[in-house]
Amino acid sequence: MAHNRHPRLSEPSADPFGERRRPQLRERLQLLGGRFQFTTDSPQLLRIVRQAYSKLPAHAFDRVAPQFTVHLTLTDRHRTADANHEPPRVLPLSAAGLLCGAMETASFMAVAPSHRSALVVVPRDLLGFPYHVRYEMLEFAVYVLATRVQGLVPLHAGCVGRDGEGILLVGGSGSGKTTVSLHCLLAGMEFLAEDSVLIAPRGLRATGVANFLHVRRDSLRFLDSGSRAVLVARAPPIRRRSGVEKLEIDLRRLQYRLAPAPLRICSLVFISPKRAGTRALLAPMPPRRVMQRLAASQRYAARQPGWKAFVRQAYRLPAFELSRGSHPHQAVEALQQLLPPAPRAAAGKRSES
Repeated sequence: MAHNRHPRLSEPSADPFGERRRPQLRERLQLLGGRFQFTTDSPQLLRIVRQAYSKLPAHAFDRVAPQFTVHLTLTDRHRTADANHEPPRVLPLSAAGLLCGAMETASFMAVAPSHRSALVVVPRDLLGFPYHVRYEMLEFAVYVLATRVQGLVPLHAGCVGRDGEGILLVGGSGSGKTTVSLHCLLAGMEFLAEDSVLIAPRGLRATGVANFLHVRRDSLRFLDSGSRAVLVARAPPIRRRSGVEKLEIDLRRLQYRLAPAPLRICSLVFISPKRAGTRALLAPMPPRRVMQRLAASQRYAARQPGWKAFVRQAYRLPAFELSRGSHPHQAVEALQQLLPPAPRAAAGKRSES
């Protein structure tokens, strides 16, 4: 969003922060239990919003979903300040009760849960990195609003399920969580989220954003060439901050089964990179060990207000450690035993891999 006004504090304009100015573009979407209105003057930023959240199931925890506003502003490119040039001027900005000032080359997110609003400021230079804008800026604002206002517990975990029941998949980088999720999808199970799950601590209903699955190319080796071609088609490569490259598979394009409503968590499964060998893939875990593993893997969530209520409910759930088999199909079959029986029409549906 370009601004030509640069008011001085000594002589401000009639509306220096643009509080009375209505953004030209709007998008209303329901996700993570709330109704989000995204506003902007930038078609490029609106495109990023739609890439992230369009065509998702409309999840809600209550009949009346809370409403949120996220305003995205695109700033112009300016030369970096040096000894011969002045730094960029401060740009006054506003969004639903937020008043901010930003250097025009800066990017930031301001979130006001009490106002149910957020302001995301994106320099034009970052348009060449839509993945980072989406995951490090837009998602930050959306998840913080949904979590804080609805009292949800944010977990670093995945979730798959069937018929309203879900399995929480907890595992660190390289544990195989994404590969298991992919093969659960191919087997006809419902997908809720890859690695960010928000849970209502009382009732253990979970929501997430079922838009993309990020997989390594080598994790597709278990699929036949035809299945690999379908998955890889139009899946752009992305690079994590760690330097790891993955394929970003848009699950909405392939018409997979995305959870139509929040899933009620019925089991906890900790993904292990260790091979099962001759042992059963699923090994029951005692509650005390489960609580230790949860606290160690969810340090941010453990400091949130709803954590104790979540732990009390999770303590009663069956929990398992899932080791690796010779093929991901074995993991899928093991997980399916933890869910209600599949309807006959879906029972015969299996991966083509």
